[in-house]
Amino acid sequence: MNYYLLMIPVVIIFFAGIRIVRPTHRGLIERLGKYHSFANQGFHWIIPLIDRLYLVNVTEQMIDAEPQEIITNDNLNASVDAQVYFRVKAEEENVKESIYNVNDYTWQIVNLARTTLRNIIGTLTLKSANSERGKINDALYKTLHDETKSWGINIVRTELKEIDPPKDVQETMNKVVKAENEKIAAIDSATAAETVADGVKRAKIKEAEGYKRAKILHAEGEAEAIKLVNEAADKYFIGNAQMLRKLEALEASLGNNAKIVIPTGSELVNIIGDMAGLLPLERKHKND
Repeated sequence: MNYYLLMIPVVIIFFAGIRIVRPTHRGLIERLGKYHSFANQGFHWIIPLIDRLYLVNVTEQMIDAEPQEIITNDNLNASVDAQVYFRVKAEEENVKESIYNVNDYTWQIVNLARTTLRNIIGTLTLKSANSERGKINDALYKTLHDETKSWGINIVRTELKEIDPPKDVQETMNKVVKAENEKIAAIDSATAAETVADGVKRAKIKEAEGYKRAKILHAEGEAEAIKLVNEAADKYFIGNAQMLRKLEALEASLGNNAKIVIPTGSELVNIIGDMAGLLPLERKHKND
């Protein structure tokens, strides 16, 4: 009976000292306030009231730097917010640094990010701050990365969530952007109209040139036709007329004694040559 009574405190102490470390965490075991051992994932047992286990999350985490008002170089108040992504390195030395080299590294990262943003954006105008977000991100990342090297932390990336100007300034900026967009749209519309007009102009020029060319070709055709007609007239009409004159003169010289018979289908140009072979026909007397 006394044996079982003695076992009860032992069992209680045993179960009280059980610790399970998940794969997402690593642990540091301290004994009487002094670092004792490193706890990887899995089962661990510590001495209750003597040992203490500190768990550290080694997965990637995100913290918000919280919105803050920053005065830009052109004396405008901008509301700036950013997010920082980081993780504690899983090696023993790095886990020890995250516990012993810095007090509450998440709070420290937030304040360091806010201070860095004030220093960077305070040297920029509001317009340049909005247009150079990439440079601000790079500068913020570099500062956090350099400052947290001894904390056993790896800064994964930083992101600017917003750089918002005061409401009245935002309205003015929106009006400027709207005016610029309307100007660009007007220029594009004018360019399109000019292109259409230029196309119509070119089409009319082509049409006029085609009409002109057709007229020239038509006139050249008529001139060529007239030329051919004149050449034909010079070649045939004038020569045949001369032959007819000679025939009339020949007929007149023969008087009333003879007539000349021209065979059907004979060419005028051959009549003069054939005259030597034709015989005049005798006229019949009325009494006959």
